[in-house]
Amino acid sequence: MYDQYLEVNHKMKISWRIILLWTIPALVIGFFLWQGAFSTPAADMGRNTASTRMTYGRFLEYLDAGRVTSVDLYDGGRTAIVEAVDTELDNRIQRLRVDLPSNAPELVAKLRESNISLDAHPARNDGAIWGLLGNLIFPILLIAGLFFLFRRSSNINGGPGQAMNFGKSKARFQMEAKTGILFNDVAGIEEAKEELQEVVTFLKQPERFTAVGARIPKGVLLVGPPGTGKTLLAKAIAGEAGVPFFSISGSEFVEMFVGVGASRVRDLFKKAKENAPCLVFIDEIDAVGRQRGAGIGGGNDEREQTLNQLLTEMDGFEGNTGIIIIAATNRPDVLDTALLRPGRFDRQVIVDAPDMKGRVGILDVHARNKKLAPEVSIETIARRTPGFTGADLANLLNEAAILTARRRKEAITMLEINDAVDRVVAGMEGTPLVDSKSKRLIAYHEIGHAIVGTLVKDHDPVQKVTLIPRGQAQGLTWFTPNEEQGLITRAQLKARITGALGGRAAEEEIFGYSEVTTGAGGDLQQVTGMARQMVTRFGMSDLGPMSLESQEGEVFLGGGLTSRAEYSEVVASRIDEQVRVIVEHCHDDARRIIRDNRVVIDRLVDLLIEKETIDGEEFRQIVAEYTDVPDKEQYVPQL
Repeated sequence: MYDQYLEVNHKMKISWRIILLWTIPALVIGFFLWQGAFSTPAADMGRNTASTRMTYGRFLEYLDAGRVTSVDLYDGGRTAIVEAVDTELDNRIQRLRVDLPSNAPELVAKLRESNISLDAHPARNDGAIWGLLGNLIFPILLIAGLFFLFRRSSNINGGPGQAMNFGKSKARFQMEAKTGILFNDVAGIEEAKEELQEVVTFLKQPERFTAVGARIPKGVLLVGPPGTGKTLLAKAIAGEAGVPFFSISGSEFVEMFVGVGASRVRDLFKKAKENAPCLVFIDEIDAVGRQRGAGIGGGNDEREQTLNQLLTEMDGFEGNTGIIIIAATNRPDVLDTALLRPGRFDRQVIVDAPDMKGRVGILDVHARNKKLAPEVSIETIARRTPGFTGADLANLLNEAAILTARRRKEAITMLEINDAVDRVVAGMEGTPLVDSKSKRLIAYHEIGHAIVGTLVKDHDPVQKVTLIPRGQAQGLTWFTPNEEQGLITRAQLKARITGALGGRAAEEEIFGYSEVTTGAGGDLQQVTGMARQMVTRFGMSDLGPMSLESQEGEVFLGGGLTSRAEYSEVVASRIDEQVRVIVEHCHDDARRIIRDNRVVIDRLVDLLIEKETIDGEEFRQIVAEYTDVPDKEQYVPQL
């Protein structure tokens, strides 16, 4: 209701602004029209009563004939309203208007000699007065309207009325952070929680640490990939500590005006010192904390000034006793080294993707408000989602709930869970393929991946093979590793290269080299990348245990633009040769497996075209009828 009130109030303010924009011009136009209507000289009064005009010569003839009874002079003697006797209308009195010449002084004397009633009406200066008022009122109305608009806009969204407040911090402040999130609501990152629980204890019971000479850490840097829960951890710390909490994004420090960012940093720490002990959370700190002087042609002076001020406030001459800075980033490699030293960010907490146990905990947290069917196993979902972050798992259960509501079911089943996993990983389900040569070719391609992955010992087990398009892929073969693989052996890398080449090998063996398609483009890119890393980074080739390329995968802040290869052209040629040898060896193995198992491949293709999806267990059972399937000793979740 409060949000609706704010929205209605905002719309009403905007409506008043629009009304004002139309009202001011209307008032000004109406004023000038009114001025024109009422600023006519007094002679107009007489003119309106005199409907007939008469020439000056005719007026003299009337005067000589004694037919004029009275004369009223207007406009300084330039206009006269004459009352004359009309003999043609039974001597009725007629009012006539006469334009008098400017040089006729004898006319007044003649009128007096004839004893004609003469009256002169002085000219009123209303036009000048109204003109002066008009010239003053229009600017006053314009200035008042603009002032009112600026004031309203500043009250609504801090617009032009806040011009003098650019240097003020935009940090959101809560005296007692009521985020609604505690450590019990954060799962899957137990090591990070333990590190940060000490920060909470520091704030609640500092005497436990100061008694043994320990000091409060000044800063904690949360480092990890997107979606792993860095911001969630900060909210949990704020909810647990119960101290004043400031939150701001790194991008809110930097503006187009020089000095604004540094001023905001000073203002933020000034407010924080007034409320110490307190927490300050800076999200995406890499927006302001990037390396200084590393850009092409010099760094951004405004950003560097802001960073310098931040460094000074965190650990400068005055210090910031009682203020703990918590920052989050997924790009620690770009941060300035002065920002990462002890005394500023004393701790760097790695918030990585959760392991199997962590995923179970995260799913338990997000399943609290979900209605799951009894057959749904959280452990099975966790085993099927290696590499998923906390945000991915939350999105997974939300997608499953949406599918359940769409299908009008009362509880989430494993069918919705599996469909949600496919959608999160590969995209939305497309239109099924129609029976054609293209569909059969795609089926052979996917079965080629699956048969090679099944018969190569060190390859991950097959989860599912499907011809249902998802995203840009016309067909998919899922491989699910059983365990968390922090280290990968040379045999496993070669097995993955061989499995990735299984689709192209099947096309070559079944349809011939002239009928190969572009469907293996992504596979070949992946294969080349893995083989090159084996040679240049992991030392898994005949070149020996040498690292020939750095770990950096992209150019950043000018680094890499002027760098040169750390090896000669001869070594570069040998690298290319070793990459080609590895890929060709794996390609030959894949083609051999396809040739030796042509019968079971044909059967699996017919079954796949008929059912469109074959799960991993059924696939291995069919393959086992024709050949020995290596025992991979890995758990494969059942669909």
